[in-house]
Amino acid sequence: MGGYSKALEFYEKVHKILEKTLPSNHPALAISYNNIGLVYNNMGDYSKALEFFEKSVKIREKALPSNHPDLATSYNSIGAVYNNMGDYSKALEFFEKSLKIREKALPPNHPSLATSYNNIGAVYNGMGDYSKALEFYEKAHQLKEKALPSNHPDLAASYNNIGAVYYHMGDYSKALEFYEKSLKIREKALPPNHPDLAQSYNNFGTTYFGKGDYSKALSFLEKALSIWQKSLPSTHPHIKETKDNIDHVKKKM
Repeated sequence: MGGYSKALEFYEKVHKILEKTLPSNHPALAISYNNIGLVYNNMGDYSKALEFFEKSVKIREKALPSNHPDLATSYNSIGAVYNNMGDYSKALEFFEKSLKIREKALPPNHPSLATSYNNIGAVYNGMGDYSKALEFYEKAHQLKEKALPSNHPDLAASYNNIGAVYYHMGDYSKALEFYEKSLKIREKALPPNHPDLAQSYNNFGTTYFGKGDYSKALSFLEKALSIWQKSLPSTHPHIKETKDNIDHVKKKM
């Protein structure tokens, strides 16, 4: 948790200096607002994140041509916050704006396109349109497989996302197959208290819960909670959700 407050402190110091020395519509201020927004988004403070991303995009819309990749990044960030807030129609609107720019401005195998496909997949997954979600996640995965080494954390995220769709479809064995691929990469590539590892353990936990294997579910959920309590602010939605999931499992045992 200390990492986020330190990052925020640092970015705010930088921002104060920039505000004193630059005109209010300077592109460097847009980058600065964006960085502060990213920290709030990671902390789970979505309304604050949105406030800073919107300040950033206002500058970029005035200062940049309408098909500039930095605008795509801004729209993508705003989409991600709306997705985290569960406002899927807004999320889709911004992710599609971002994708349109990227498809025009970037080569067809650029990693940012994979990010866009991935994000649109996440929205469809949240909306319960699983075939659409799978279609976009697989598009993202194909691009990543071409561009990245086989043990890259972005591939782990990709396997994880495909697993999540199968989980929501109730196909728990398929979900576990993809979660397993994701976890193998993450355990090798990431430090032991990384939030992405917690996400993997959490997904195993909820899937075993779905299968009715409550002792395995509890073991994975407790591993996830332990990491999240070390790496996230105590108010983060993931912590409450995982505690609730642990309570559900204990009631079933």
